[in-house]
Amino acid sequence: MKDYIKIHENDNVIVALKEIAGGESVTAGDLTVTALETIPAGHKMAIKDIAEGGDVTKYGFRIGNAKEAIKAGQWIHTHNVKTALGDLLEYNYEPVETSLAPTEDATFMGFNRPDGKVGVRNEIWIIPTVGCVNNIATAMAKAANARLKGSVEEVIAFPHPYGCSQMGDDQEHTRAILADLINHPNAGGVLVLGLGCENSNIDVLKPYIGDYDENRVKFLVCQEVEDEMAAGETLIDALISYAATFKREPISVSKLIIGMKCGGSDGFSGITANPLVGKFSDLLISKGGTTILTEVPEMFGAETLLMNRCENETLFNETVNLINDFKQYFKSNNQTIYENPSPGNKKGGISTLEDKSLGCTQKSGSAAVKGVLSYGQVVKTPGLNLLSAPGNDLVASTALAASGAHIVLFTTGRGTPFASPVPTVKISSNSNLAGRKKNWIDFNAGVLVEDKEIEETAKELFDYVVEVASGKKVCSEEAGFHDMAIFKQGVTL
Repeated sequence: MKDYIKIHENDNVIVALKEIAGGESVTAGDLTVTALETIPAGHKMAIKDIAEGGDVTKYGFRIGNAKEAIKAGQWIHTHNVKTALGDLLEYNYEPVETSLAPTEDATFMGFNRPDGKVGVRNEIWIIPTVGCVNNIATAMAKAANARLKGSVEEVIAFPHPYGCSQMGDDQEHTRAILADLINHPNAGGVLVLGLGCENSNIDVLKPYIGDYDENRVKFLVCQEVEDEMAAGETLIDALISYAATFKREPISVSKLIIGMKCGGSDGFSGITANPLVGKFSDLLISKGGTTILTEVPEMFGAETLLMNRCENETLFNETVNLINDFKQYFKSNNQTIYENPSPGNKKGGISTLEDKSLGCTQKSGSAAVKGVLSYGQVVKTPGLNLLSAPGNDLVASTALAASGAHIVLFTTGRGTPFASPVPTVKISSNSNLAGRKKNWIDFNAGVLVEDKEIEETAKELFDYVVEVASGKKVCSEEAGFHDMAIFKQGVTL
């Protein structure tokens, strides 16, 4: 294993792969630099003198400006570097060449649905229309899991606190996300559970759901029945019987839709896990598949790299709006746009939002941007898509599922046990985390700074995702975790 990495030839920093002690000398190209202080693993060390106000360069791009003069060998972090980003910006479309050669198709064992969609799970979902019936939904799911049969894998309730006392777009977004989940093909059957007096009651929600198969989707209004548990049992048993008729069969990976998200990032995330997911994305897209990148605030500072990969100027303009609309959301709530890296990010070696974003957007690989989605919009175009959602792990992962992702790839340097409505593959950026939290981590990208090549490891990740799509449970599923969270933006009455 190397002691450090210089990511790009133009960088004036290196990243320590293990702690560099003060007084230790390292050689980066034709430069030999002595560390003037201890450099923690995942953190940056200057390899050239940087004047006060000068650019700090990593990934070949500016990640901030020096707050003070920095000498070669000094630790670079939040104490001596600051963001160089501004607020709303104007952008010019400067397209770059993007082309992926087609590669041989592969198959997974999934579920073909009558509407032409495919699923990687055959579950029964209970979707409450309002938080008031959350406990009923959870109790119904717990009882029903003793009555599974055939290919039905689990009955899952998705409690949430919304569906009433909301206004405007906030209410519309809740209805859109609930409808998206009701229509998700990983659910072989769905019980929509309402109270009866809520704003987003079943009759209001039905137009958002659109056409549905009455065998697959059932509705129950608790205020309209004497015993909601007994009524729910009857409906869920009918859904189980229907879903049990589906069997796994070979399906082209071109049908797969994979969401991409990171959280609890560290100084290794942009070196290992995120580039690895980018290679995976390119590989899946080369086979006709679809990936979705989200967490818009973590595109700030690297957005032009995505904008210039847009297939056409219309998509470029949609991406500009994606970025600036989210910045305006910050401004309208009197929040600083660029105060983004979390305490965990900073502890792991990420100093500025540019530092975080340039690492984060590597999950997009090199493919052209083929679609730009608003929050709650379902993906339609194969290839790389950008989705409007915040950086919050649960909210963004739920948004990916609602937009149609069958599986979410979640890279992390700090670790997290959370789940989403779909299988959520945790990819560690470092081997230490993978070794310590085997009950959380599904795949280790830390090997990329040890002895593994990225192309080989990307193929291994691809094969693993095919296994998951074919029924292999990820750690959070084995633990029985199933989370969902809706983006709360408006007034609560």
